[in-house]
Amino acid sequence: MGGARGRLIPYSNRQSAIQLIEEAHTNGARYEVACKELKISGRTFQRWKNSEESLLDKRKGSHPDKPSHALSKEEEQLIIDTCSKIEYSSLPPTQIVPKLADKGVYIASESSFYRVLRKRKLNAQRGRVKERKNNPAPELIAVVPNDIWSTDITYLPGSILGLFFYLYVVIDVYSRKIVGFEVYDEQSEMNMKSLIKRIVTSLK
Repeated sequence: MGGARGRLIPYSNRQSAIQLIEEAHTNGARYEVACKELKISGRTFQRWKNSEESLLDKRKGSHPDKPSHALSKEEEQLIIDTCSKIEYSSLPPTQIVPKLADKGVYIASESSFYRVLRKRKLNAQRGRVKERKNNPAPELIAVVPNDIWSTDITYLPGSILGLFFYLYVVIDVYSRKIVGFEVYDEQSEMNMKSLIKRIVTSLK
């Protein structure tokens, strides 16, 4: 975007530069680095940003009588065509715009991409998506006592505020009876394994 000193820069390009730099800053980039990428100085950016009047170049042909931020139909179609390409079809604008920038291409801001996609009702996930399969959880049926056990851990408040003990319980699914329990001062897989091992040993 930058170039020889005093070169005429269209109003629309200045607006695009401000928006692009602000988005880069929002995503963690320093203003200085973002400005450098567009080959403009930090002072120029601040002048454009801080004064709307300075954005309107008084020289002939620098801007229309009524500046508009609206995208043209051609620009909107370019956004749609870009998002429809195979390499971008499954990506959101937050990834498309940076990828285009890496190639030295700027079409519009991320917010403009989202706005156009919403307008065309194309903001849903694009690209080939695997058909969602609703796999029901397997149903386990106990037919005899001690065929299937169910485990549970219950919080027990201690005498000190914020202090808890943990009641480990093993239940027989067939009879709904408690086959073993233990209280521990912490939650861990080893505690549950220890309780189950003790129960199994006692049943032998």
